[in-house]
Amino acid sequence: MKVLITGGTGFIGSNLALYLAEQGDEITICDNNSRGHLDEHMSKMIQKYNMNYILCDLQKPSEFSKLETDYDEIYHLAAVNGTENFYNHPDIVLRVNILSSLNLLDWVVEKQIKTKLLFSSSSEAYAGTKDKQIPTPESVDLCINDITNPRFSYAVSKIAGESLFLNYERKHNLNIRIVRYHNIYGPRMGYEHVMPQLSIRALKKEDPFKIYGSVATRAFCHVSDAARATTLVMRSKATKSKIVNVGNEKEEIKIKDLAKMIIKLSNYNPNIEIKPEPAGCVMRRCPDTTKLNQLTGFTPKINLEQGLKELYVWYSKNYKETM
Repeated sequence: MKVLITGGTGFIGSNLALYLAEQGDEITICDNNSRGHLDEHMSKMIQKYNMNYILCDLQKPSEFSKLETDYDEIYHLAAVNGTENFYNHPDIVLRVNILSSLNLLDWVVEKQIKTKLLFSSSSEAYAGTKDKQIPTPESVDLCINDITNPRFSYAVSKIAGESLFLNYERKHNLNIRIVRYHNIYGPRMGYEHVMPQLSIRALKKEDPFKIYGSVATRAFCHVSDAARATTLVMRSKATKSKIVNVGNEKEEIKIKDLAKMIIKLSNYNPNIEIKPEPAGCVMRRCPDTTKLNQLTGFTPKINLEQGLKELYVWYSKNYKETM
């Protein structure tokens, strides 16, 4: 299978590339490295599996000339993510995420590329939905309850992306799927997310240890499970034109309990200081993965205790080089 992954040096993109390469697929990675990194890890992986790496900024339509037009599958993961970016750089989040999706679709239509397309959306699309069912199915209404809050810039960009892919499919007879990722985690996931931030503060032996949004819950899914689920969604005939949650509904946990698990791994006993949640914080998030299981047969393999230990060990060895 000849595969293109946009955002392929990023966290989920690189793990997806590795998973597909191990299945024997021919992989092309396209990224401008604004979020991902062509670091030693990526360089070794590209060399080992003979991947094709293309430095490419999908905000610019002219950059698509660097790509071939005979891919069997295109996984569109290129995006600016991370809660700190939502608050501090909402204009960039919106611009990059919407333009890259629009330009990709225009390129596919203009070149009449016959391929399967997968758009990576997010549980953030549910962020403003009131009275939603938990675990949350894909059928709930999507809305933004405070358009003035930059926190929702990412959610807006993903809702716009879903609409673009669905409507381009209807207009141009494309072959698309959409996945909504729910709190994917693992080594090398950056520093803008809750697990790395808690891990680094624990490694630094912070005392008192501040916990923000302590009773908010999240359901975490290991990145290796997410890569496998993404591939199953792409390759199942039953998922064409469908929106599918990707996550692990069995691993919902309060942030304060997650922090305590990380502190335990760090082997110290700080005082805990509970702080208010950030403005716009979603208090509970857990996906209903019934559709994913029914359409693809997917079930997670990595539980939170295993995955969190792996993540903590990785950051304990690597964070000093980048902080």
